[in-house]
Amino acid sequence: MTGAIAIAQAVRNGRLSAVQHIEQCLIDLAEREAPLCAVTRMLADRARQEAQRVDAIVAAGGDPGPLAGVPYGVKDLFAVTGLPTTAGSRLYADAPPATADAEAISRLRDAGAILVATLNMDEFAYGFATINALHGTTRNPHDLSRLAGGSSGGSAAVVAAGLLPFSLGSDTNGSIRVPASLTGLYGLKPTHGDLPMGGVFPFADSFDDIGPFTGSLADMALLWEILTGRSVTQKDRPLRIARLGGRFAENLDPDQVAAMDAIAPDAPVVTLPDIARARSAAFLITASEGGRLHREALARDAMLFDPQVRDRLIAGALLPDALYDKARAFRIAFRAAVLDLIAPYDVLIAPATPCTAPPVDDPRILIDGAMSAARADLGIHSQPISFTGFPSLCVPLYRPGRLPLGLQLIGKPGTEPALFQFAAQLEQKGITGVSLATGAYSGDIA
Repeated sequence: MTGAIAIAQAVRNGRLSAVQHIEQCLIDLAEREAPLCAVTRMLADRARQEAQRVDAIVAAGGDPGPLAGVPYGVKDLFAVTGLPTTAGSRLYADAPPATADAEAISRLRDAGAILVATLNMDEFAYGFATINALHGTTRNPHDLSRLAGGSSGGSAAVVAAGLLPFSLGSDTNGSIRVPASLTGLYGLKPTHGDLPMGGVFPFADSFDDIGPFTGSLADMALLWEILTGRSVTQKDRPLRIARLGGRFAENLDPDQVAAMDAIAPDAPVVTLPDIARARSAAFLITASEGGRLHREALARDAMLFDPQVRDRLIAGALLPDALYDKARAFRIAFRAAVLDLIAPYDVLIAPATPCTAPPVDDPRILIDGAMSAARADLGIHSQPISFTGFPSLCVPLYRPGRLPLGLQLIGKPGTEPALFQFAAQLEQKGITGVSLATGAYSGDIA
């Protein structure tokens, strides 16, 4: 699958028919997606209608937009007109259909993009593995015996497999950055609240954000512009770089250390205060807000929930309000302290995940010398960043022939253009870059 910018250019100048391109995309998905377990619903009729609209605009001499004819998919928690918004759960499989698209989908449609599928996720976005009791476990296209990460695993897998040029996911505690790292993509957790959340099924409002997965940095920057309505253009300037130390220098892969050494050998190391407490508070707020959201459904239809998700939601619903309020107060103080600490820097570098993708048949990872559940701890490096609300761009280390692995580029609120600028420098140096999985994929299904 060609990148979004190239597809749109070909459609806009009449070299490529949107209808023909979408038909081929639908065929590719039908023939190649099944081993991934990434797609929950194909939207073929809608996609064909949107493609006809794009071609009609071109034929009339108009401009369908910067994403003309570009196919994409969305995590199965975005509202899609005429479909129930399930959030990956059998609980809402027969819910009333949405009467309007999510705001992000509307903006992409206005830019000419064509929605073709909804994509697999952890139920209610509660997990880092995309192990879904209803739809199955999403597999990593680089090795089908391994996880794609989560909770936006389906969104990552289809792009990493080359089946779609981009997709949308959501990130509460790392649910974009974790699968981006494990599948070798660019993945953006934006400044909290900066991208449109209308029509997105919530998990924990305090942290929830949406963001794209892409196979190129240029596509990522374009999507950010379309979704925010702002320009990434800024005068290139020397960027002040620092590395995160403390817990961010523990539980990581040697290749991540080597990459950070190569990127910024003389960069100062910044150690954030109370990082363990911050992660604990993030867990508590997430559990509490998720539990409150689902309290009535748990009382009414508890057995329809994925058991692993249900138990954590029940625990969250039982947390005392005073403890929740204390965690939120700590978050305000923590964020202010971190902003003061990082004021001299434009970009902070940290690992995105502690390791490469774990196997499906034993979904555990090594944390602090002991094996731990991947579903809970793949976000050990991403969750504290979500706690601050700062933007974080996952960039893939360029390592063809090996399992993917990523780094986080973290900025102060509203500084995504600086992250894109620095990411472009790393790409030019050959330190980062996407290596898509082969069409036949690799590895065997366990």
